[in-house]
Amino acid sequence: MVKAEKQERIEAVATNRKARHDYFITDTYEAGLALEGPEVKSLRLKHATMTSAFARAEKDGLYLYGLHIAPYAFNTLEALDPVRTRKLLLKRQEIKRLTGALTTKGMSLVALELYFKNGWAKVLLGLAKGKKAADKHETIKKRDLDRELRRDYKDKFKG
Repeated sequence: MVKAEKQERIEAVATNRKARHDYFITDTYEAGLALEGPEVKSLRLKHATMTSAFARAEKDGLYLYGLHIAPYAFNTLEALDPVRTRKLLLKRQEIKRLTGALTTKGMSLVALELYFKNGWAKVLLGLAKGKKAADKHETIKKRDLDRELRRDYKDKFKG
């Protein structure tokens, strides 16, 4: 008898909406986060912002900078810095692949989304290249044109 596959439960905590506007995302990676207990409780209450969160490769792994997790109100342990550097949990091969990609000029690793997956805190990282102002205008034009075409298509076949 084949065991039924467990369905993944994903609960979003925070998203970095500005990242897709400011960068071309070439590839995405899912990484775990090394967190303390009060940070996890604060994340479950969705008290996190990640507008300027990015990852950097260091000698012993990848670290996430700029993620703000508000202090948990009922914390009885010592207070933690809300924007402290947090270690990313990835497989060794993924770390090597990402550190190699980050050595390329203009590439950076940006946090796109923070969520709980089957009870574990995860962050979606995007390997990104920065957009220039002209690229941003082009993206906006393309999005508006697509929206208009969809609207026309919908009206044409509606009735």
